[in-house]
Amino acid sequence: MIDWLRKEAQHPEIRVGGRVLPIAIIRHATARRMILRLAPDGSEVRVTLPRWGRTAEAVEFAKSRVGWLARQAKTIPQSTPPSCGGTIDFRGRALLVRHDLSCPRRPAFAADAVTLGGPAETIPVRLQRWLEKEALLLFGADAEDYAQAAGVPMPQVRLSRARRRWGSCSSGGVLRLNWRLVQAPDPVRRSVVAHEVAHLVHFDHSPQFHALLGSIYGDDLVQADEWLRASGPGLYTSFG
Repeated sequence: MIDWLRKEAQHPEIRVGGRVLPIAIIRHATARRMILRLAPDGSEVRVTLPRWGRTAEAVEFAKSRVGWLARQAKTIPQSTPPSCGGTIDFRGRALLVRHDLSCPRRPAFAADAVTLGGPAETIPVRLQRWLEKEALLLFGADAEDYAQAAGVPMPQVRLSRARRRWGSCSSGGVLRLNWRLVQAPDPVRRSVVAHEVAHLVHFDHSPQFHALLGSIYGDDLVQADEWLRASGPGLYTSFG
């Protein structure tokens, strides 16, 4: 009994809409109250709380709002792996997926379509690899632009497959950017890269950070943030 209680405390869970989801407890230095969120892909429940907050209180807070969580879960689009005749999003555009056995296995992009040969059952995997390769090229070019604007050296850029965040900047100056952003419109993707580059100068969210971000991005940050909030979860629906 004691072991079971200890496990529950270390790995809290909650039942939402017929599914058992883990509860991620996130302690934040500037948090003044508990904030409840559902992961963009519906894979976990997140509770942000002050550093002095108790895990038990966070779990009870989540359970007291299970109805709200269930309603949020219903709004998450269902995963639909890409297939021949379907579409994938690339830089804000819907590309037709064409499967032609006379073509190479590697996807080729032209006009408003991406064409590939090879086995039909591996289409999703190969399309994801193609998107990841394109993402790394675009992220690198974006980071170079913003690093130059911020007056900092070009950082290392790596891909992330995270389901919790769009980007991060390590204390060592390495940017990790979610490859799924290659599916978003260019200004949205670039807003995330600009955000992480600004962290190379200000490792916080101070007024100085926001001033720098606004100066190097040069586009509508509010609009980009609104797009991510409204349409970001949809970027998780084509690939696992």
